[in-house]
Amino acid sequence: MKETIRFGGRFVVEDSDPELVVTPEDFTDEQRMMAEAAQQFMEVELAPRDADIEALNYDLTVELMRKAGDLGLLGADVPEAYGGLGLDKVSTTILAETLSRSSSFALSVGAHTGIGTLPIVFFGTPAQKQAYLPLLASGERIAAYCLTEPASGSDALGAKTTARLSPSGKHYILNGSKLYITNAGFADLFIVYAKIDGEYFTAFIVEKGMPGFSIGPEEHKMGIKGSSTCPLYFEDVAVPVENVLGEVGKGHQIAFNILNIGRFKLGAACLGSSKETIELASTYANTRKQFGRAISSYPLIGAKLADMNIRTYVLESMVYRTAGWIDAMLRWAESDDGMGAAKAISEYAIECSIVKVFASETLDFIADEGVQIHGGYGYIREYKVERIYRDSRINRIFEGTNEINRMLIPGTLMKKALKGELPLLRKARALQAELVQPMPLPSFEKPLSKEAFRVGQAKKTFLAVGGLAVQKLGMRLEQEQEVLCSLADLMIEIFAMESALLRTQKIVKASGVSDKTEHVIHMTTVFVQEAMERVESLAKLALTALEQGDGLQMQLSVLKKLMRAPLSDTVSLKRMIAARIIRSEHYIV
Repeated sequence: MKETIRFGGRFVVEDSDPELVVTPEDFTDEQRMMAEAAQQFMEVELAPRDADIEALNYDLTVELMRKAGDLGLLGADVPEAYGGLGLDKVSTTILAETLSRSSSFALSVGAHTGIGTLPIVFFGTPAQKQAYLPLLASGERIAAYCLTEPASGSDALGAKTTARLSPSGKHYILNGSKLYITNAGFADLFIVYAKIDGEYFTAFIVEKGMPGFSIGPEEHKMGIKGSSTCPLYFEDVAVPVENVLGEVGKGHQIAFNILNIGRFKLGAACLGSSKETIELASTYANTRKQFGRAISSYPLIGAKLADMNIRTYVLESMVYRTAGWIDAMLRWAESDDGMGAAKAISEYAIECSIVKVFASETLDFIADEGVQIHGGYGYIREYKVERIYRDSRINRIFEGTNEINRMLIPGTLMKKALKGELPLLRKARALQAELVQPMPLPSFEKPLSKEAFRVGQAKKTFLAVGGLAVQKLGMRLEQEQEVLCSLADLMIEIFAMESALLRTQKIVKASGVSDKTEHVIHMTTVFVQEAMERVESLAKLALTALEQGDGLQMQLSVLKKLMRAPLSDTVSLKRMIAARIIRSEHYIV
């Protein structure tokens, strides 16, 4: 990969061209057909067996995963040379989104195809790929990813599982345990992390049945009940040296980059569940009557449906924008080894964390509103919205907690800036002179011109607050988690606003302003206005932690200038958005 290609995190300092952003409107016929095939598989094979899957029937889950493998649904990320389809990340993201409606089964598939298989795809030797990938693509072997331990979750490098080279030099002897391992009850292949000699963090391919390797009992979980979650135990497990994955002591490069992909794919799954919840809630709202009319006719119910659809539109824009970027970087790394792929994936670590946080919190919001619209029925297990509500809660913990991801977002940005990969500090310094000058408002005659202006003002706000934080705290900034969290949330709001704006600009440029495009313009207008209210609140929180007295008043006056813009009537806009959803009874763009 060319070292000059560094784009991750640039959205906070540079504007993007809408034509260069990948959106769902760009999907090919082949990609849409693939989504339809996955949908048909769920309807024919999964829906009739839903209760048995949720009852955690190992044999049935494995049988269905093998059927999915026969259809190519497990090999989308596996190169064609090893029995897979070798699809791009946009295509595999579509699959992850579509399959998300199958609840726990989707998690089993996602853990297998993503964090279970991708370590070998990206970091395996030719021999390892030839031995394992065809079996993983077909579903003959099921994979699991084993990082978390009883004493180390977010602190992955604090792992206690050890490995030592045997006297013969032919095996590594593993001792320790892992916790909360998805697919553990029926997996055949385990990607296990251990420290060689208690020091060198390394990945291993461990096979079921190796002497000394045992699987503990199923955990009893709040949600995702149809997925297997068990502890693992290693007592002098002899793993052939040929099963070291990647380089000795470089396991963190595999672990963290696979987690980046896992975070991003989790966002796609949350997107699919969000769409399903909108469908369930809008359909129910049209059939449920109170005081002589359907509850969908009441404005407060309509406002909920509008908010659900708006946030889903924004999330969808973020997910496929990021997928397109990852595809582009992986093409640069195509001729490189696994480390080249690692660099390509890590380039968008910030965006993967942003998608994970926004997606998991969006689905929690939408699931909660879905239950509320259902009223008491939403609390009853017979209604799927109850399951979606329970299942969604784990997403803020999976793949690194949202708190850890919030620390990573600005932390990674600062590291890129200090390495000269981003002109962050230079832009922040240049902004200081601009902020003390008069800032007259431009005209907002063209569609979305106000929203584009406000996204630019949000970026200036981030630079102003971030620059002050660096100036005041220096290296102590990483210890001030509340300020870091505010900076992370500012970045999340900016990426969300800009992703929706760019997509809508692209749609309007292609189709012009019409009744159809009016819907996406309305959604973007509402989201940007409400997001800017959050931006102002976050900035105030950080500024009051960084300044006091006259200095604080000066900063707040600058912030007030940055927040100026005419307001839109979001109540009326949401009523129009809701009317479209109520008529269609599903997520609508």
